[in-house]
Amino acid sequence: MTSPVISLNNMHLTLSGNAGSVDILKSISLTVQKGETLGLIGPSGSGKSSLLMIMAGLENATSGDVSVMGNDMTSMNEDQMARFRRDHMGVVFQSFHLIPTMTALENVATPLELAGDREAFSKAEAELRAVGLGERLDHYPAQMSGGEQQRVALARAAAPKPEILLADEPTGNLDSTNGKAIMEMLFDLRDRHGSTLVLVTHDTELAARCDRIIKLRDGKIDA
Repeated sequence: MTSPVISLNNMHLTLSGNAGSVDILKSISLTVQKGETLGLIGPSGSGKSSLLMIMAGLENATSGDVSVMGNDMTSMNEDQMARFRRDHMGVVFQSFHLIPTMTALENVATPLELAGDREAFSKAEAELRAVGLGERLDHYPAQMSGGEQQRVALARAAAPKPEILLADEPTGNLDSTNGKAIMEMLFDLRDRHGSTLVLVTHDTELAARCDRIIKLRDGKIDA
């Protein structure tokens, strides 16, 4: 049996605030296999996004083991983690996180350029055309609708052909029509690149398309 792509063992996350320490995630143990699509669901404040951020190396676990593609995430410093994320992961956020002073093409190409890819702009254009934005390459985020901006974010995440695709409420800021379109594109990207997909969602229709669903409640896996 092959090793899991993502493995968490007895993982805890505690954050400090003005009111003291708060336990965000408690005793989380789970594995995600190569090519699997995992949906993370649960009420607001249950820890879904925090769990995804742990997997992405954007948040550090307080204790426990976190392994991604056989690498111990807890032993990496920020620079090592950033390189690992650049080389192996694509992350899509609810709020797009596009650079407002860059065109759609530049937003998608820049991470590839920083990674030393000499075909950055041609690959970026191909991904933007794949999500239906071939006529919007030179437009800035402010000139695009929310649905179009999320398509740019999807193209940016997919352009490096990541082994792991992580999505945090990718349809959360969109109307139902655009949300369904993004949902189709997300699974299409997964199929085209063979990525392992983990997504946080409140959308029951989107969650139902996953191979497996994990529900969180009060920072724990709700069995």
